[in-house]
Amino acid sequence: MTDTPPMWAMLAVAVAAALVCRYAGYLAMRFLPPSPRLDAALRATPLAVMSGITALALAAGGLTEALALGAAVALSFLTRNDVMAAVLGVAVAAILRAMGW
Repeated sequence: MTDTPPMWAMLAVAVAAALVCRYAGYLAMRFLPPSPRLDAALRATPLAVMSGITALALAAGGLTEALALGAAVALSFLTRNDVMAAVLGVAVAAILRAMGW
């Protein structure tokens, strides 16, 4: 059985990965000509990342995760505010967990 690395080490790796990705993006954007297609791809990236994260949570979870995701998606469609929708999804999951679901 392997030991889990300490939290500070996992956090340091996550920070380093985020910084490398961010700087690589800035570097890549210096060489890519602006276009409507590139603009559409950049606008779709956050949604793709959130979809991947929520798909994993939904696959590993159950009814609680499905209800939280449904609430977040509904609020996102109604308000077009992704941050508020994500906060609502977390709140729904927390409330359902507190209720014993």
